[in-house]
Amino acid sequence: MSQMHEDLSETHILGSRTRQWVVQVSQQDSRAWLAGAPVCPALGQHQIAHVGVAETWAPYRIVRPKQAGIYFMACFGGQGRVLVDGRWQLCRAGYACLLPLHIMNAFHAEPRSRWEFCWVRYQQPPEQKPITTASSPVLARFDAQPLRAAILGLFHECRGEGGPAAIHFWVELIQTYVLRFAQPWHMDDRLWQVWEKVAANLGKPWTLAMLGHEAHLSGEHLRRLCRQQLGRSPMHHVTYLRMRRAAELLSFTNDKVETIAETVGYQNPFVFSTTFKKWIGWRPSEQRTKTPKPA
Repeated sequence: MSQMHEDLSETHILGSRTRQWVVQVSQQDSRAWLAGAPVCPALGQHQIAHVGVAETWAPYRIVRPKQAGIYFMACFGGQGRVLVDGRWQLCRAGYACLLPLHIMNAFHAEPRSRWEFCWVRYQQPPEQKPITTASSPVLARFDAQPLRAAILGLFHECRGEGGPAAIHFWVELIQTYVLRFAQPWHMDDRLWQVWEKVAANLGKPWTLAMLGHEAHLSGEHLRRLCRQQLGRSPMHHVTYLRMRRAAELLSFTNDKVETIAETVGYQNPFVFSTTFKKWIGWRPSEQRTKTPKPA
């Protein structure tokens, strides 16, 4: 794990062969890679900062240790690596990744391998509820082609006539496709209810047997469904929900680390700190020193 986190400082390397088609909500973000991207204020209706389609090759590498908004990525060609649950996991065609706010955002292209994906990056006003829920998948199957077409449609419309009706159409399609992944209404109701219960009581000492009992499923059946619909095991999802909530509490409250650890189910602050660093990328005490900025 130490090797994984050796060089995860703020990074934005595109590489000479990478091509991108980007639309941004405004020109307030002055970073060079957004220069010249068409502006679409209608994205602000859904608190979207920017959307894009990318064709990448190594050394393409992005690291956002201060990610302040949700980042959704859907792959339609090749493969790359995304830092999920403290591990570099493969994201290939037919899969998507939903990276929540306040958790390190890092991904890169594989050597000698093309990686094609589209993305939607959200802003996150404190008063607005995030699009993710306790039952939202993080890395799971997803057909990226409709989202890719909608983003390219928006890009070309904003580059051309910029008709309000057409722009509204493309923006609404983009939001619909992201929500299709982030809020999967087709998810088994038993899983949805379990994760809502877990999220409401993260301090409970959850075990696989307890989760299976809540879902009226065997442990093995529950594990299989979670792998299929969430991209992780049941207990890994419990840890994910705990770390996500801990990151929120560290960012928005003045509670002591020990208090937050107990709130999310850790009686031992050292175990909590070690787990937090593995999943988030830094120690709990560092979370409060990292002022979020747009990415």
